[in-house]
Amino acid sequence: MKFISWNVNGLRAVVGKNFMEDFAALDADFFCLQETKLQEGQIKLELPGYEQYWDYAEKKGYSGTAIFTRHTPLSVHTGLGVDEHDHEGRAVTLEYERFYLVCVYVPNSQDGLKRLDYRMRWEDDFRAYVCALAEKKGVVICGDMNVAVEEIDLKNPATNHMNPGFTDEERAKMRELTGAGFVDTFRALHPEDVEYSWWSYRMKARERNVGWRIDYFLVSESLREQIRQASIHQEVFGSDHCPVELVLEW
Repeated sequence: MKFISWNVNGLRAVVGKNFMEDFAALDADFFCLQETKLQEGQIKLELPGYEQYWDYAEKKGYSGTAIFTRHTPLSVHTGLGVDEHDHEGRAVTLEYERFYLVCVYVPNSQDGLKRLDYRMRWEDDFRAYVCALAEKKGVVICGDMNVAVEEIDLKNPATNHMNPGFTDEERAKMRELTGAGFVDTFRALHPEDVEYSWWSYRMKARERNVGWRIDYFLVSESLREQIRQASIHQEVFGSDHCPVELVLEW
């Protein structure tokens, strides 16, 4: 099974570029999106063979997640079941016989770290949510998790220390998540590779490959043996993020 995750940073804008061509070329069983930035009824995508599941933010033009899938789920859940978090369209969970698939857009701590305290609460509640799922069956987590964990995961770690996405607190929370039994699939297969999934729109960052790896596929330890491929599609443009991929095989 092939999974793709992509923060499109505005789905309507990306559809106006090459989204449909990229969608077809990537040819995934599950295509997960973050930052769709729209409300219900604001876009109509014709995706033959795919079912569409969305979590919309209440605030217009903000956040939002979606999963397009070729496989009908047993159940669908949006949010984390925590009211503080469930108004921003940040999570869609699909249940299947062998696993849960969770598409997530983790809150950004924002300039001045003004949302860091909230981010810490989110992290604890999200970890509790996926750990509860993992007690039942395997879990696949994907999305923009807004953190580079190790120095290898961003171009300029020294000058970004304690900036949003590379604070000690955020990195520690991601380590808590992996320590709770979730595998960073890209690092599991490519322990030394330097590849990025996000580049600022400023200073020609993508052209210079001054980037960060903040988009992930994590799987519960029970699915480690199913991992066949984990990759980053840096050749795909249209957003400040590029798609990331996971292939699992049973």
